[in-house]
Amino acid sequence: MGDVSMETNQAIKVHRALGEQTRYRIVQILTKESNLCPADLESRLESVALSTLSHHLKQLADSGLLVSQKKGTYIYYSLHVETVKRFAPYLLD
Repeated sequence: MGDVSMETNQAIKVHRALGEQTRYRIVQILTKESNLCPADLESRLESVALSTLSHHLKQLADSGLLVSQKKGTYIYYSLHVETVKRFAPYLLD
């Protein structure tokens, strides 16, 4: 019974990542705007330290919900729309 499909593993990672309030709010922000750097996100979230935000962004990226693009010294984050459509389409309503 230990044979779990990759699809199931991905679904579990996505929902685990979304199960934390700050990460859920980050995804909500990124459904409306894309290509935001951590400082942009920090200004939209209340009382979240940049170091904590980096941890949340890593969790979301590891789950497949975010894609990142490095421009110079900045990293910009956007939703990975296909992953969201597949595992959490209600976020796009």
